[in-house]
Amino acid sequence: MITKNKEVSLWKFLTIKNKFVYAVATLFLLSGGEIYAQESAQVSKEMFTINNLWMMISAMLVFIMHLGFATVESGLTRAKNTVNILFKNTFIVAIGLLTYAIMGFNLMYPGDSWIWGKYLGFGGFGIGSPEGDAGLIAYANGHYTYWTDFLFQGMFAATAATIISGAVAERVKLFSFLGIITIYVGIAYPIAGSWKWGGGWLNDLGFYDFAGSTIVHSIGGWGALAGVMLLGPRIGKYIGNSIKPIYGHNMPLATIGVFMLWLGWFGFNGGSVLSADPGLVSFVLVTTTLAAAAGIVAAAFTSYALSGALDHSMTLNGALAGLVGITAGADSVSPLSAIIIGLVAGILVVVSVYTFDKLKLDDPVGAISVHLVCGIWGTMAVGIFSMNPEHTIMKQLTGVVSIGAFSFVISFLLFYITRLIFGIRVTRDEEIKGLDISEHSMEAYSGFQIFDND
Repeated sequence: MITKNKEVSLWKFLTIKNKFVYAVATLFLLSGGEIYAQESAQVSKEMFTINNLWMMISAMLVFIMHLGFATVESGLTRAKNTVNILFKNTFIVAIGLLTYAIMGFNLMYPGDSWIWGKYLGFGGFGIGSPEGDAGLIAYANGHYTYWTDFLFQGMFAATAATIISGAVAERVKLFSFLGIITIYVGIAYPIAGSWKWGGGWLNDLGFYDFAGSTIVHSIGGWGALAGVMLLGPRIGKYIGNSIKPIYGHNMPLATIGVFMLWLGWFGFNGGSVLSADPGLVSFVLVTTTLAAAAGIVAAAFTSYALSGALDHSMTLNGALAGLVGITAGADSVSPLSAIIIGLVAGILVVVSVYTFDKLKLDDPVGAISVHLVCGIWGTMAVGIFSMNPEHTIMKQLTGVVSIGAFSFVISFLLFYITRLIFGIRVTRDEEIKGLDISEHSMEAYSGFQIFDND
């Protein structure tokens, strides 16, 4: 079983590039600094417990991100669709974990069970270690257990599906959406992920994606783009050449969601260190936070320059854009580079939202701009800013293009075939009435008169 492999940590990079730091570090090691022991060595029982605990905490933080997604999406959409948004985000977690347990985990991490080169592998159905209990304890050189690894990776799987949910909100048929998502997150996501994190051909090539700017966020973004293209815009969004804003109903809820996501990202990126290494985990959290802050500032001023107003929804997406952008290289770029990556992401997300609107691609929450556009940017930024010279632009481009082509084709086919057989869009009357009533026969805000701008 191979987990996310970290090619060169910041520590290892410094031992190569800075002889003075290496000498100081050597003295530290000799004086008892076991925390920087080589990853191939077995750790102590105490360090095993600490590493495993940090990985479990990180899994919990990624888990709570799904509540953040739910609140962001419901806050940025209309009140009459709130229950529908919340239901999808709840059900997606269940789908992601169950499909990952049944087959996704062993598709993504096939070990030696490659069926077709390093492009497709499968370790069998279900989860469990072939080595038995002893193998579980010794898993990952004693850094954490097999079960903890499954839990952490399973939370990532559900995230890719959640991204699609926001982009197709307010007009997609619920059962059609759930069927598409089940196949996409259960099969397409782990296959693409295996190419890098499972030790596949992109890993052998040298493509680098620390925590998933491409493998999680862009995969979800490509699926979102395919869905938006085939669904069409919401009723009343585009009238002739004019664009009618459809405002979210609850900006406080959306703001709470973004801060929850930011908090969860500490587990998303910090947990991707795959140990409780105090130096590297702290460094990753710093670059993650700086990129998010820079994204906020850039998005706020970009929206002001383009519209003459400080659009808070753009500012919120700026934070997420910076977080997505830094995810691929949080362990391998400097703090200054992290700020630059976040600034560019904050600009890109605003320009992208305006561009997609001009193309009449209706994305209610800006998910394509945040996760696809900024996911691509963050992955390419590794080739520009990484302190590891082995991370090159061409290697990064190869990963972006190959995973992008695979993800878009698969998701487009899933949406297209489902549209032909079952349909993917609710009726006009159902959309105007709201999906809470038409799909769930209930309201999120019972007893209140909600006025929506249809």
